[in-house]
Amino acid sequence: MKYAFYPGCVSRGGTPELYTSTMAIAGELGLELEEIHGASCTGAGVLQEKGQKLGDTLNARTFAMAERMGLTTILNICSTCQGVMAQANHRLLADPDYLADVNRELRYEGLEYTGRVVIKHLAWVIVEEVGLDAFKNLVRNPLRELKVAPFYGCYILRPSWALGLDENPGREQYLEQLIEACGAEPVNFPGRTKCCGFPIMLINERNSMRMVANHTTSAREHGADTMVTPCPLCHLNLDGQQPKAAAQRGEKINMPILHLPQMIGLAMGLSPKQLGMGQHIISTKPLLEKASVHA
Repeated sequence: MKYAFYPGCVSRGGTPELYTSTMAIAGELGLELEEIHGASCTGAGVLQEKGQKLGDTLNARTFAMAERMGLTTILNICSTCQGVMAQANHRLLADPDYLADVNRELRYEGLEYTGRVVIKHLAWVIVEEVGLDAFKNLVRNPLRELKVAPFYGCYILRPSWALGLDENPGREQYLEQLIEACGAEPVNFPGRTKCCGFPIMLINERNSMRMVANHTTSAREHGADTMVTPCPLCHLNLDGQQPKAAAQRGEKINMPILHLPQMIGLAMGLSPKQLGMGQHIISTKPLLEKASVHA
């Protein structure tokens, strides 16, 4: 299975272990990833608030680049990218005049988007195209001792009209299904579909840190050994800002946060080093010891 691979900004910068772990599991899963070189940021929803057409044009450019590669499915590893790209594609396909207007901007680079692209997060590809049964056959190190709290965040579930949830309602439970397929136990907790606080970090840091503390302590109180997220921006906040959030709350939290491909890679028997497990702010050693995973 060959895909146009859009790694996004954060996996090549703030959370390089996400890129590393994705590439480590791709071959095992039978995914051939051809990276879209020269693609821009999606705008992360922030750019769209000030200039929707500019944001949509940048995403249409990426879609056109994938088409030029002869590929019509873009695989991404970021919930925010998934949500923003899906919304842009929805607007472009819903209005032929708008698409034509955007294509006029793309002509300066000799590009044109014809509307054939489908955008899919890695989680969706594994469940819908690799298949859970086929994935389970690749699990060599079941994570039976771990209780894992799924953290979806915002953009992979909302808005449902752009994300195909009506046609694929199971997407609202894919993290739980993948956790179980890895042999671990999913932990349900109230914050699983709420915002991580990253979008407001620069304008209201105190509330952002409160959100980080609320989610991580709630997951711990519900019995989780670790949390897993399909979004590197959520990871940046839940992992990177957790010490500050703990200091603000006045208590230790120490909740390890996994990227989705790290959890999958551990279950497939890949080493923590291959998956970049040593690059987190909150140590992953306790969960590795509990899961009997050795470097």
